[in-house]
Amino acid sequence: MRLLRGIATATALAVCLAAAPPHAAAHEIPGDITVHAFVKPEGSQLHLIVRVPLRAMRDVSFPTTGPGYLDLARADETIRRAALLWLAGSIDLYEGDTRVAAPELLAARVSLPSDRSFGSYDAARAHVIAPRLADAERLMWDAALLDVLFTYPIRSDGSEFAARLDFRRLALRVVTVLRFVTREGTVRAFEYTGDPGLVRFDPRWPQAAWTFVTLGCRHILEGADHLLFVFCLVIPLRRIRSLIVVITSFTAAHSITLLAAAAGLTPSGLWFPPLVEALIAASIVYMALENIVRGWRGPLHPAKRSPSRGTIGPAPGGVAGVTVARRWPIAFAFGLVHGFGFSFALRETLQFAGSHLLVSLLAFNAGVELGQLLALALMIPAIALLFRYGLDERVGTIILSALVAHTAWHWMADRIERLRQFGWPALDAALLANAMRIAMVMLAIAGAIWLARGLPGKRLRPERGAQPPSESERGWGPASIDK
Repeated sequence: MRLLRGIATATALAVCLAAAPPHAAAHEIPGDITVHAFVKPEGSQLHLIVRVPLRAMRDVSFPTTGPGYLDLARADETIRRAALLWLAGSIDLYEGDTRVAAPELLAARVSLPSDRSFGSYDAARAHVIAPRLADAERLMWDAALLDVLFTYPIRSDGSEFAARLDFRRLALRVVTVLRFVTREGTVRAFEYTGDPGLVRFDPRWPQAAWTFVTLGCRHILEGADHLLFVFCLVIPLRRIRSLIVVITSFTAAHSITLLAAAAGLTPSGLWFPPLVEALIAASIVYMALENIVRGWRGPLHPAKRSPSRGTIGPAPGGVAGVTVARRWPIAFAFGLVHGFGFSFALRETLQFAGSHLLVSLLAFNAGVELGQLLALALMIPAIALLFRYGLDERVGTIILSALVAHTAWHWMADRIERLRQFGWPALDAALLANAMRIAMVMLAIAGAIWLARGLPGKRLRPERGAQPPSESERGWGPASIDK
């Protein structure tokens, strides 16, 4: 009897579920989506057309039939509600420096995934305002595209416009293709991932400069590898005079390669960015190991210094043997590599420079230096306090450098493994031409470094046949120590 009752209950539940109205399944956060958008001013209105995959509209139950076909006859109101909920609140448009008023939703419709009407503004507008798909169309709801037309009131179509389209909440990774169409019909295209902030369609040079200063500052402060390299430079040399020379050489070097990359003088293969990232990690490992080796040797007594070392007196505020004359060429050489790393961050954002490319490059470099100075302002007092009240300078140098070397070593191993996936580049004429240009630049830089290093050495080297200065003249003798 119980078995018969169980069978009857299960049969009744199955009948109820079959008779229940169809509904959409729970929506998951998409991994990757692409959003297409057009912005065009016309008279007293600013038109914005957006296309986004319908599956990105979470927490909205679209009416479906059968195995998941969108019920087009009943979907109009749900589609409009999804457009207002998920799109309108993520869009900020500006006329000059004033945010325009809330938009009016003129049209919203779904489209087939094979639709190609977003190739131009006119085709996209005509498609959005055209009659919707027929009710009999079989379209899976998670394959459909949502096309929306918003209008905003403006004062004049000749004003300067800017937009912030932040669709990050739609998916884990959102690529936005934004095209601004001027009243003359000129198209300015932008493509970015995530939220780049306010995008000015035709920025003035102060606006472009400020954008790239903040971008450069943010990049250096968020770049752990660049900060660790600067940290390795700071550990043995903490006095301002010493650091000015070393940091200036690092700055000059990465400025050179940053400008070279912006001018297109670097390889364009997919293997080049992972190679640079691996070399950046290797530079941190080298600097950390050098600090450990120099720190392990310990400080030298002033009276035991040899004139053949090429320095007069102990290295101020640092570990024995770590002098400005030794550090700045190394910082310069590795700065060339780090400059390529900066260029990768700059490459995508140069589209926001408008017609002010050179100004934007210089502003980005200035932002990097400001971020670097801010990091130094925090690092130097922190290390000085640690060595004064916590650890002995020699032991502290070894411990801090060992921690940095351990971290950078893992980075280097991971990046080398990533680099192996690309294989060796094809040996063609373009690669050889790039290699020749880079080699000529490197030779010129190496010659400049050799000349710059030779000048201080000539001043310190005694003339042939002349007697070396006495210990009291050098300041190494007991009298100077007592002083």
